[in-house]
Amino acid sequence: MAALAFLAAAPAAAQVADLRSHSAFRVCADPAAVPMSSQDGSGFENRLAGLFAQRLGLPVEYAWFPQGTGFIRKTLRAGLCDVVIGYAQGDELVQNTNHYYTSVYGIVTRRDGPLADVERLTDPALKGRNLGVVAGTPPASHMARAGLAKDMRGWDLFVDRRVENPVGDMLQGVRGGTLDAAVLWGPLAGPLVKDDPDLQFAPLLHEEGAPRLYYRITMGVRPGEQEWKRQLNSLIRRNQAEIDAILHEAGVPLVDDYGKAMMP
Repeated sequence: MAALAFLAAAPAAAQVADLRSHSAFRVCADPAAVPMSSQDGSGFENRLAGLFAQRLGLPVEYAWFPQGTGFIRKTLRAGLCDVVIGYAQGDELVQNTNHYYTSVYGIVTRRDGPLADVERLTDPALKGRNLGVVAGTPPASHMARAGLAKDMRGWDLFVDRRVENPVGDMLQGVRGGTLDAAVLWGPLAGPLVKDDPDLQFAPLLHEEGAPRLYYRITMGVRPGEQEWKRQLNSLIRRNQAEIDAILHEAGVPLVDDYGKAMMP
């Protein structure tokens, strides 16, 4: 079986270089992953795609598909697009570029609420509160270990965001009082509460034990496309200041590579 797998993979590997377009910067993206990507072009990943396309002297083209089960298989691996703008480092479905930012999970509370000073999931103030979290995400494990399992209200991880909006629902719950707090991925929550007069985001920088709550974000390309990966790595290195400016303006919480301190 191993031999058959090798023989089956060899032709695909040889054809990888032929899949990349040289006439457009083709991006695989979720059409409704606000505030990261959106079909109306308003997401910060859309802005990053525009920056890279400009540097390459190419127009941007998108292959839209909900980011869940089958996303990579039906977009990047199908040859419909050539890069995923935001992808966690280490996932085996893609080949990762160098990371261009690191972010962290955090807790969203009301600015004037009793949990406004909470910075740890082990804070006793969270006991007995209604807490929103996306089921299956790393902070859910920390919350259960901290004795908060009975207080957790879970939302689905893989949804079609064109028809469901877990993050928006949780933020509205905190705003309206049906939730006391929501524990969310920084690049999703940070931009949405950046200018909100009622809500705030506090990064979880002090949690101990596994799983980690910070992740280095790369761009994803097809396995074997080494030249394309090197070109993107060069663009990341030469345009890091512009990348950082886009992320900061969007409100993405940026931390150091070890998830221990906020970046200026």
